[in-house]
Amino acid sequence: MIVKVLGPGCRNCHTLVTRTREALASLGEDAEIIEVSDIGEIAGYGLMKTPGLVVDDELVLGGKVPTVRQLTELLRGR
Repeated sequence: MIVKVLGPGCRNCHTLVTRTREALASLGEDAEIIEVSDIGEIAGYGLMKTPGLVVDDELVLGGKVPTVRQLTELLRGR
């Protein structure tokens, strides 16, 4: 699984990275997490408000920072 966190590197972006790591660990998933700050690449996903979360090249979340529990549910079964 490849997970990308899209955003300019703001506090919310860093929080999303941390919570995503926690959610993946709770699921026992081994995933690569990539932080993407390039505006062109972010726009290529159609994201209008950061931060965003991309799983295996599919935008699954944008504009908010969910809880670890919410992220766990989102990532389960992917």
